[in-house]
Amino acid sequence: MRVLVLGGDGYLGWPTAMHFSAKGHEVAVLDNYLRRNLARETDNEILYPTPNLHERTRIWKEHCGKDMPVYIGDLCDWSFINRVFAEFQPDTIIHYAEQPSAPYSMLNADAARLTLNNNIGATGNVVLAMKEHCPDAHLIKLGTMGEYGTPNIDIEEGWLDIEHKGRSQKFLFPRQAGSLYHTTKVMDTDLLWFYVRTWGLRVTDLMQGPVYGIFTDENQHDDRLLPCFAYDEVFGTVLNRFAVQAVAGHPLTVYGKGGQTRGYLNIKDTLQCLLLAAENPANTGELKIYNQFTETFSVNQLADWVQKVGNSMGLSVEVKGIDNPRKEMEEHYYSPAHTGLLELGLHPTLLSEEVLSGIMNKVNSHREDIVSDRIFRGVNW
Repeated sequence: MRVLVLGGDGYLGWPTAMHFSAKGHEVAVLDNYLRRNLARETDNEILYPTPNLHERTRIWKEHCGKDMPVYIGDLCDWSFINRVFAEFQPDTIIHYAEQPSAPYSMLNADAARLTLNNNIGATGNVVLAMKEHCPDAHLIKLGTMGEYGTPNIDIEEGWLDIEHKGRSQKFLFPRQAGSLYHTTKVMDTDLLWFYVRTWGLRVTDLMQGPVYGIFTDENQHDDRLLPCFAYDEVFGTVLNRFAVQAVAGHPLTVYGKGGQTRGYLNIKDTLQCLLLAAENPANTGELKIYNQFTETFSVNQLADWVQKVGNSMGLSVEVKGIDNPRKEMEEHYYSPAHTGLLELGLHPTLLSEEVLSGIMNKVNSHREDIVSDRIFRGVNW
């Protein structure tokens, strides 16, 4: 496949690009360094420095001998995206290229406007570029389980069969996002479903849960190929953040009652899921939706995992409930389906003491680089 990875500098985008390249596909990466720039602007930079995309692709070529074209620019700029699609002619497009943080989207009015304009504008331009240059290509869009919220019914895999007054139809499962970021993801799904129906596009929308971890098969032997690892409350995911807090001697920041439950997956499984989705593309005029996670945990359960593993490493890990800075349910029903990717052949990398100790040992090797002030500042909504 000719694979164009949008957002190829990100926590998931760069590992995805390497994974597809390692599997023999022709890969190009595109990014405008928005995530890096926002992290600098908000003083939330990552645990260890990562090379820029040009340097990363040169290092990757040293390891595997494969070229990976780099495009630096903004997807909201039509002249740029039009040139990229005309030049590369992808048949598979993996779209990570959005402002990725719920807390950032709720930070202030400027952050809200940036999130809206960037996320919806980028997705709209991707659709238009596909129509112009590669209408038969397959778009894989990274959505989020956060689109669904926490309804008091089982969450189906994207769709819901409705019977009403003697008639029936299948509809998108109701969405009730908990942040502006998640709301833009809902808008993406609606936008893609419209163009699938209207232009017969082929789209797979992956409702992904929070991802944790550092290591993939492609980065084990060269730290320069590691993904960006955020540990702050704005850009960091909860298990990664807890791992850093434990190493830094900071009490684990459990929000409220800690009963918030979500579906999680290891970064290795993200790569499995993307490859399975690419190898089993949607048909013309089809919107496939998969719920992309492997296990569900409450925040309290994750804190217990980190405390147990941290203490076994000689750390003295304290768990501390704090006032919840978010408007969310702290105890709720949560039963989402996630059979689609398993049926395609996903072999989950489940959370274990070995997996978690590997993450925490790597974090511990960068202990002196942790800036404690970045761990928690109380971004609230």
